Amino acid sequence: MVFPKASEEVVLKLKEGDILPVPSGAVSWWYNDGDSELVIVFLGETSKAYVPGEFTYFLLTGTLGILGGFSTEFNSRAYNISNEEAVKLAKSQTGVLLIKLPEGQKMPHSCKNSTDKLVFNIDAALPDIHVQNAGLLTALTAKKFPFLGEVGLSATLVKLDANAMSSPEYAADSSVQLIYVAKGSGRIQVVGINGERALDAKVKAGHLYVVPRFFVASTIADGEGMEYFSLITATQPVFAEFTGKTSVWGALSPLVLQASLNVAPEFEQLFRAKIKKSTILVPPQN
Repeated sequence: MVFPKASEEVVLKLKEGDILPVPSGAVSWWYNDGDSELVIVFLGETSKAYVPGEFTYFLLTGTLGILGGFSTEFNSRAYNISNEEAVKLAKSQTGVLLIKLPEGQKMPHSCKNSTDKLVFNIDAALPDIHVQNAGLLTALTAKKFPFLGEVGLSATLVKLDANAMSSPEYAADSSVQLIYVAKGSGRIQVVGINGERALDAKVKAGHLYVVPRFFVASTIADGEGMEYFSLITATQPVFAEFTGKTSVWGALSPLVLQASLNVAPEFEQLFRAKIKKSTILVPPQN
């Protein structure tokens, strides 16, 4: 990457599970130097993009590059080269975005000590929540990874065991969640305004879905388990939960619960006791 106003590039070595924030205006190139397929998932906030909802890419080279947009005269004068050299500069690269390099061509090696500051491997991080037979949840904010604050986002990684569940929760700070299913499969339900079920779908690896602000989402993994990565449009998101010790149900007084749910005191006590023993990640039913 080349950051705005920087005088040289920073080359980073990446591996599976790495998170790399790319600040707005940064120039980047990506190269697969291995012998297998490399999958990179780009997730981000696009409300301020040229076309809201879409990434705005400004390519430097290729048929869609900035160089090709300027005339030969402008390029030759800007870079102090001849007209022939200016044509070669703008027209030699005929690819678009993805380029197959010639056999044996080398690329720069990674910079020393840069990867630790600019890249975070969420797979290797200690989970914030680990429930036996249910799975784990790892939250990543600027507190753990300061560079993440540069892009104004945060992230979570959820790994559900076979037939385990991620209990209903929502972002109380009005942030939006963009969720990518990395492995396995399962079922997702999202409930929105007026109690309407906005989504009830089977999802699998490669699927991407959005949880709008204030909508409540819950997931149940299939028999093979499920792993998904969530990008959140806030640096310090606040999630409200409906299960566990911090459940909103448990915080309400018994009389309010009885009246709002229209249940007898005995049922309210049973419900409250069950809530306190529940967890955000739920193991399979016996």
